[in-house]
Amino acid sequence: MNPDVRAFFDEATNTVTYLARDPASRACAVIDSVLDYDAASGRTDTRSADAVIAHIRAENLDLEWILETHVHADHLSAAPYFQKVLGRGRIGIGALITDVQKTFGKVFNENKGFARDGSQFDQLFAEGDCFRVGQLRAEVLHTPGHTPACLTYVIGDAAFVGDTLFMPDFGTARCDFPGGSAEDMYDSVQKILALPEQTRIFVCHDYKAPGRDDFAWESTVAAQKSGNVHVGGGREKSAFVALRRARDASLGMPRLIIPSLQINMRAGHMPKPEDNGTAYLKVPLNGL
Repeated sequence: MNPDVRAFFDEATNTVTYLARDPASRACAVIDSVLDYDAASGRTDTRSADAVIAHIRAENLDLEWILETHVHADHLSAAPYFQKVLGRGRIGIGALITDVQKTFGKVFNENKGFARDGSQFDQLFAEGDCFRVGQLRAEVLHTPGHTPACLTYVIGDAAFVGDTLFMPDFGTARCDFPGGSAEDMYDSVQKILALPEQTRIFVCHDYKAPGRDDFAWESTVAAQKSGNVHVGGGREKSAFVALRRARDASLGMPRLIIPSLQINMRAGHMPKPEDNGTAYLKVPLNGL
């Protein structure tokens, strides 16, 4: 059995949120949700999440999981909003979220009130863990490189790879954040490419590679093996690492990295309000 997959693309952050549905039941999972955020005003909005929720309600679906492939640095998670509005859904992420929390807890000088044990999430997944979306079997692959806690969720014939792979004409994700590793990224990609060639690959972002007119987010293992511009055609590890490091050295920081990390390492929850009832984010000057 394979999932029915519906994509919701947020052009403001180039993020794809997926709704994976068990065709034999009403069960579904949301992968990599988006909470809209205006950096100039500091205001959040739920229009992206509301579009997904509207579809869930229209189809009378039963949300079982709200899955994060990793702690995103380019958009805010709407996971708690899904739970609040629909009253269901367990938030899951990789077990090594604890490493990410320790690293960025220091960067943002979080006090003892910020737990670094992953307890903000409902489920911490490790390599080889299995769970179900309705009757669909889902398996967890630990695919670090972009971050140490990145996961790929393989649900039936669909692999949700987060920021490990992009479309074949765009390559792979950066590895220069704290805890990132080009060597680990290469090994993680090989793990994904070892899946059956017909496996559908769903990427978390698309930026329209030069020469392509439309956004795209679905490929296959076979297409990635043969055509990925960074790892396709059997590129060796040393060549990939050199390519990835050179490319990363030319990249600026993501526009929403500072709010995204602070909120996403809390499973999408905002920092606790201060004594005036307002929640605040920190900007570590010269810290990133």
